[in-house]
Amino acid sequence: MRPSSSMKLSNLSILIGLDLVTSVISQVSVSGGGTVLLPQPSIAASSTVKGAPFTNSSSTVIPSSTAHSTPYWLEQIPHLGVAPFSSNGSYQVFRNVKDFGAKGDGVTDDTAAINKAISSGGRCEPGVCQSTTTTPAVVYFPAGTYLISSSIIDYYLTQIIGNPNDFPVLKATSNFTGFGLIDGDPYGANGLGWNPTNVFYRQVRNLVFDLRGISPNSAATGIHWPSAQATSLQNCVFEMSAAAGTQHQGLFIESGSGGFMNDLVFNGGNYGARFGNQQYTVRNLTFNNVVTAIDQLWDWGWTYQGISVNNCSTGLNMSSGGAATQGVVSVTLIDSSFSNTKIGIATAYNATSKPDAAGGLVLDNVSFKNVPAAIQGPQGTVLAGDRTVNGWSEGNTYSPYGPTRAEGSMKPFSRSSTLSPGGYFYARSKPQYEHSSPSEFISVRTGGATGNGVTDDTAALNAIFAFAAAANKIVYIDAGTYKVSSTVFIPSGSRIVGESYPVILGAGAFFSSIRQPQPVVQVGYPFQKGIVEWSDTVVSTQGPTSGAILIQWNLASPANSPSGAWDVHTRIGGFAGSELQRANCPTTPDLTNAVNQNCIAAFMSIHITENAQGIYFENNWFWVADHDIEHPQLYQVTIYAGRGLYCESKVGNIWLVGTAVEHHTLYQYQFANTKNIFAGQIQTETAYYQPNPNALQPIPYIKKWNDPNFEKSCRNVTGNCANGWGLRIVDSESVHVYGAGLYSFFNNYNTSCSDQGNNATCQSRIFSLEGQNKDIGVYNLNTIGTTNMITRNGQDLASYKDNIAGYPEHITLFTTEGRGYSR
Repeated sequence: MRPSSSMKLSNLSILIGLDLVTSVISQVSVSGGGTVLLPQPSIAASSTVKGAPFTNSSSTVIPSSTAHSTPYWLEQIPHLGVAPFSSNGSYQVFRNVKDFGAKGDGVTDDTAAINKAISSGGRCEPGVCQSTTTTPAVVYFPAGTYLISSSIIDYYLTQIIGNPNDFPVLKATSNFTGFGLIDGDPYGANGLGWNPTNVFYRQVRNLVFDLRGISPNSAATGIHWPSAQATSLQNCVFEMSAAAGTQHQGLFIESGSGGFMNDLVFNGGNYGARFGNQQYTVRNLTFNNVVTAIDQLWDWGWTYQGISVNNCSTGLNMSSGGAATQGVVSVTLIDSSFSNTKIGIATAYNATSKPDAAGGLVLDNVSFKNVPAAIQGPQGTVLAGDRTVNGWSEGNTYSPYGPTRAEGSMKPFSRSSTLSPGGYFYARSKPQYEHSSPSEFISVRTGGATGNGVTDDTAALNAIFAFAAAANKIVYIDAGTYKVSSTVFIPSGSRIVGESYPVILGAGAFFSSIRQPQPVVQVGYPFQKGIVEWSDTVVSTQGPTSGAILIQWNLASPANSPSGAWDVHTRIGGFAGSELQRANCPTTPDLTNAVNQNCIAAFMSIHITENAQGIYFENNWFWVADHDIEHPQLYQVTIYAGRGLYCESKVGNIWLVGTAVEHHTLYQYQFANTKNIFAGQIQTETAYYQPNPNALQPIPYIKKWNDPNFEKSCRNVTGNCANGWGLRIVDSESVHVYGAGLYSFFNNYNTSCSDQGNNATCQSRIFSLEGQNKDIGVYNLNTIGTTNMITRNGQDLASYKDNIAGYPEHITLFTTEGRGYSR
């Protein structure tokens, strides 16, 4: 969770562009007509990139038809998922829209039936319910064309999934009304239905959004998607009018704290995507024949990987606000291409632009073909096109000292052949097993696990995982809460898919020793080799479990075929069944160092051990709850967890794509004695209770775990020094961060320390380099509330006051190696 939207908006009115947002929202009643043929995307449901550029395209085919469609296993297997904490004893998790009356015949208006499929069962409705984990749902669309005349309203904790073998089509009628074919957060009398920084745990994938029945002169939107962590859009196509003067847009995000999206294709339209959000990771997006492919309304830090822009007027417009009031703080663009486009990137940055440190831009391996202006600034062309740009940046730089205000070519970070085979970073989308048959899956509830949140499911899960790996079966974790009293082992060869974020819940004495921590889930035995694929699962704890390591990853996988974890999250406290809610762990800002021992709920969220290697993480959120998700007012809670993500892999070859780690006591990300790390975008938040208590308690310093020694490092340091590190790198090599947001919003639950103009006093330091590091670099570092942005072996290298970019502070390039610039 972030501070409330009202607080953020007051600080960021210039960034968000409220006049622009209001203008767009006022144009949601649309009409038009037409009959079209629909393209089938060339992207696979589980696309892998190994050293090759992204080349998504689409070709025109006959619309999706149930008469000739290839079925998908998800619509054929029995569905046994449960919602153990729902008040509805007959609650239904899996919903096929056709079971609720949708026809998918391209003739019948299916709007009411689809909305009924999403909403039935007393679910969390925007504007009525703030959030809850008790009513999860999977809403499935078989192949077909679903005619809709008004918006499909998304609900909290919903996976909307189409058939990846034959994409279902959501087709707008000519008289369509609403803000988005799917509206992920509808506006009401008091604004958005949900605070967008609290909209977690939802997905949309495998759909075509067809706006072309709507008049090109009418405003129309494919998806309205203000979202936060643990959310994703995947494998979707947006079809819009390409007529002159078209007012169609594919994707609109005006606020939130994301987030991740990948494998999206935008054809036609005035805007492909319009983005305004704190931070996001965006991978594998293709824009064809759009007026403006991406309109960056505002941000703190966005990382774009594998973007393809073809036959557009403007590729990326990040000039919002103009040079006098830049609304975009930073953009990182890697492994991307622009072709047959007039302006590749439009920026407002120049020698006198304001805020001084805003407008940061980094290009790393970006090609421009038949693009007259690769980068255009306020006064004209800054960088001519028709070239491949190995490295280029604009903004404040430290190498390692600074700041130097630079605009021009730079030497990009080095790339290992294992992380970046063939010169492009390895990437793989979440596997959906679209060609697998129902007989290849085994349900954990069929195998004997209950998921009721009460029964001990340890033995059942271990037996199922072992059997499935040996028999080459895919494990389907039905929706539910699976309580375990000792470690669950995921062996090599496992393939695991969750239904609507099932929870593996560690509980009991086995996890209670802070001096002898134990994993809740262990991936591979120590020294084991092989491959694991794991997706759509939450690992959590119940009650006092101070010795719980939620995920321990031991498995060593080959770099050319790494293991993967997609949408696998940890959640510590703040939800039904955790016994760590407001009633158990209330905040105590008026008491000094009042630690409730029953609220020490984890030793560590995830440990990548010394022998682990070859792991691809995508869209993962390792979260210690700051608030009670189930409470109607989302009241804050105080829960302690020692450490966030700790990587000590000797070989490395670790990809962290779109990850976030929040509210742990000692640190969020720690890399020690490791190498070959790709990380971007990363995002952290310091625990809201600190410095009451600070990081000296209640988690003891343990040297063998390479813990930070705050008693030593904070001697003679003023301010709140003993607060958890956002990012700590120790004795490591080739750790490269492609976008980072390290935030400290609170001081003992008070946000005045991070208010703009209040001297960033929430904590003294947030990013530490210690020992003998080599080849460490960060593109587009953004911090909030910290006096010093970078510290190396106790020496502060960068102060907030030299890098003010509006609400956040920003550095475009930091490197320990020293990199020169040339025009």
